[in-house]
Amino acid sequence: MPAHRFALRLLATLLAFVLPTSPSLAQGFQTTAPFALLMDFESGAVLLEKSADEAMTPGATVKLMTAEVVFHELKEGRLHLDDTFTVSENAWRNGGAHSHGSATFLDVHSQVRIDDLLHGLIVQSGNDAAMTLAEGISGTEDNFADLMNKRAAELGMTHSVFANPRGKSDPKQHVSARDMALLAAHLIRDYPDYYHYFGEKEFTWNKIRQLNRNPLLNMDVGADGLMTGDAPESGYGLVGSAEQSGQRLILVVNGLKTAADRAEESRKLLNWGFRSFDPRVLFQPGETVGTASVYGGEQSEVPLASDQPVKIFLPRGSQDKLTAKIVYIGPLPAPVAAGVEVARLKVWRGQSLALDAPLKTKAAVPLGGLSKRAFDAAIEFAVDLFRKALAKI
Repeated sequence: MPAHRFALRLLATLLAFVLPTSPSLAQGFQTTAPFALLMDFESGAVLLEKSADEAMTPGATVKLMTAEVVFHELKEGRLHLDDTFTVSENAWRNGGAHSHGSATFLDVHSQVRIDDLLHGLIVQSGNDAAMTLAEGISGTEDNFADLMNKRAAELGMTHSVFANPRGKSDPKQHVSARDMALLAAHLIRDYPDYYHYFGEKEFTWNKIRQLNRNPLLNMDVGADGLMTGDAPESGYGLVGSAEQSGQRLILVVNGLKTAADRAEESRKLLNWGFRSFDPRVLFQPGETVGTASVYGGEQSEVPLASDQPVKIFLPRGSQDKLTAKIVYIGPLPAPVAAGVEVARLKVWRGQSLALDAPLKTKAAVPLGGLSKRAFDAAIEFAVDLFRKALAKI
């Protein structure tokens, strides 16, 4: 078996793709947010990013991950919306009105339906609701944080670590803007029956009416959900989504100085995103994007394709050049099954990573004969020796 290595294949056909020059638009939007990412939901194409992979404190937006865990349990049938959890003294005292943070104002020792707890968690950003859900599912907040991290890893959130379900400041808890955009896209795509919670503008519990904290819901930008957060060490942040003319954008900002700054910058970014880009389809669903090398198979390569249109968004009038690479760990050992995700297509617009899309094998590659496997082994051995020799130079 060969030593696996990261393989890069350059798609030369994209290298020369340059649009007409327009210096004003080519410079793009200069956001004041220290952390930002604006992404097209359907394609995953990134329209703008700033420190998108750097660690940032999530504040209450961590409750998106709390909601994801609950939604996952509901979808798997292990929970039901009419199930009830008991409000512990810990949740009541440290997450309720006594804590002077955002709260649903749950009564201690009361039994509350999961549906109501989700309203409290998402619409009111209630810490007591977050804690009650966590304790009801996992016994303790710490145990629930372990479940959050497990789910985050399964979703590919490689730059995030969760320490509690409510967004309480903790030096171990951090996320990245790219991870939060990925999480938002997952919530919208995979939980259509539950996404409505994020767009509800108010919720009343214990005769206390509270409004949704997401300022975008009251703006004329097509926003329909997700959450805000703030923390002393990180400032004001938001994970939001909006739809106009059939296009949905996902926005993540963090580090702004005031709630007003957060609202205005989010509005500007969304409006800029909707009006400043033209979509270009690079590959249709099922169209061969490139190939991956195969070790020990009847064929030495396997074609790769995407299930979705491979689409990128280009600033109107931009002169940015596109470069693209297929990235995978390989060569792939035979046998190779069809329809397996084995690679990523990464497309850069200038210096910015504009698209990171999964690629799947279009065909199966059976195990090759003994002579073919011996030949591949000899080639891999020679390549490995050459690589080690280069490392010594």
